[in-house]
Amino acid sequence: MNPWILAARPATLTAAVGPVLVGSALAAADDAFRWDAFLVILFAALAIQVGVNFANDLADAARGADTEDRVGPQRAVASGLLTPGQMRRGIATAFGLAALAGLYLIWLGGWVILVIGVVSIIAAIGYTSGPVPYGYHGLGEVFVFVFFGLAATVGTRYVYDRTAPADAWWAAVAMGLLAAAILVANNVRDVDTDRAAGKRTLSVIIGRDASRWLYAGMVAVAFVTIAVAVETDILPTWSLLALVAIPRAGILIRAIFTQTSPPALIEVLKGTARLQLVFATFLSIGILFAGL
Repeated sequence: MNPWILAARPATLTAAVGPVLVGSALAAADDAFRWDAFLVILFAALAIQVGVNFANDLADAARGADTEDRVGPQRAVASGLLTPGQMRRGIATAFGLAALAGLYLIWLGGWVILVIGVVSIIAAIGYTSGPVPYGYHGLGEVFVFVFFGLAATVGTRYVYDRTAPADAWWAAVAMGLLAAAILVANNVRDVDTDRAAGKRTLSVIIGRDASRWLYAGMVAVAFVTIAVAVETDILPTWSLLALVAIPRAGILIRAIFTQTSPPALIEVLKGTARLQLVFATFLSIGILFAGL
């Protein structure tokens, strides 16, 4: 695989796509959707996540977290496929492209989008870089929930007509939980190597068994959130289409409790990313159908 594609971690990029789909569907239901905004938001979201993944690749190599004992997709810098200098330029390019797209979104959404964009990029860089990289101190899941859930979903909805209705916040909670579950699945797999490298992820801090329960809780509460939002008339009844993903969620929860080999846990990670996209797709379809 091309080392840049490898470093972008394509299996996880759905975490950037799902919130944009849901936020845009909510805008369409309110007759505020526009294609130019949708495409630019999607591009910016993907560019930010690619930048995050590049920065993580570089930082893990520098801190010795990606060693020959690690089982999982090959890391570009640690394996020598890309030099640290090349990766730094890649990070600058990814965030630079996101910033350029952001200029158009700022024109549409105003200063709120400027704040979201600036804070998102700063937070992305600080995730594994800087004097206190919070991704190495048990706060990675919080970062993902806030920026790939709340900010991404509500921010997407806000761009269209500068409003952030309650349905966007409820949907954002569900999307953030599933995005954070992707990270938990990754960290459950890497507990031993992360601990040896001094990388204190939340899974290292609370242990593998507690992390499995955390994963199950995040996935379950994501579905419960949509059901409660429908019951309280915040989301339309057709939003319950998202629940068609429950059987797949059950398979993944069972797997993370029963599987111990790193290759099997890699499949849980990939499966969780696909689960979030399926969840987002059916939730979006339900929202759009209800608006017809």
